[in-house]
Amino acid sequence: MRTTSNPVFKNLPKQEGTGYATFGSAQAGAAQVGQEYGQQYGAPEQYQQTTQRAMTIDDVVTKTAITLGVLTVSAIISYFLVDGNTDLAAPFVIGGGLIGFVLVMVASFGRKMDNPAIVLAYAACEGVFLGALSFMFTEVEFGGVGGSALIGQAVLGTFGVFFGMLVVYKTGAIRVTPRLTRMIIGGLIGVLVLMIGNLVASFFTDGGFGLRDGGTVAIVFSLVCIALAAFSFLLDFDAADQLIRAQAPEKAAWGVALGLTVTLVWLYVEILRLLSYFNND
Repeated sequence: MRTTSNPVFKNLPKQEGTGYATFGSAQAGAAQVGQEYGQQYGAPEQYQQTTQRAMTIDDVVTKTAITLGVLTVSAIISYFLVDGNTDLAAPFVIGGGLIGFVLVMVASFGRKMDNPAIVLAYAACEGVFLGALSFMFTEVEFGGVGGSALIGQAVLGTFGVFFGMLVVYKTGAIRVTPRLTRMIIGGLIGVLVLMIGNLVASFFTDGGFGLRDGGTVAIVFSLVCIALAAFSFLLDFDAADQLIRAQAPEKAAWGVALGLTVTLVWLYVEILRLLSYFNND
């Protein structure tokens, strides 16, 4: 399997072959790949049961919808709690973001991507984070603009990009090749380095490198981040496709849901940030 930019998909089974535009429609995969999946998750006797149902595209859709549902409900609750008490904004953003990050690391490196409790806990924490962050971006108490309309625009933009990239993947308009994968991962590393550098520089200079101050550089940087997040969906779809081909167990769909949610959260935050720049003008 090609390497993916999403850390949640790092430990997926390897498989030869192509099939770049067949998300959810591939033929049955090899038993050997299914065995590799079981070994990587530390319970081969569990995953190699021949009677266990293999994962399908319906499982991916259902688990992803449940995960996003939990995130949405949590975000709405968080938003209104912060609206009633703005002192909760910072703790919700910091606490929700940090706990969500820890849960992703546990799922990724602890090989627990298919654990529904971890996936749904991540969704709840990220919902708390997004609800409070959305309030801070849009309400005047924190220097924000646009109100709830800006949030609606960001949500529509996020899912517009998601479904657009799904169409691109299914039609094969852009093929997921090793070269494309290297380019996306290289871009993600570059963006991460710039973010860290900007944070460090902001301790010494107001605004740091200007990547988040709403100026021209900040707008260009946000557009680059949005583009990288969008192309990351292609790698995520390909990783999910490979699991379906490999006849991975049904519960592996939780890992796919987690990976897609991680990318969706990042994309939403970047779109919301970009929209806030234009509303400030």
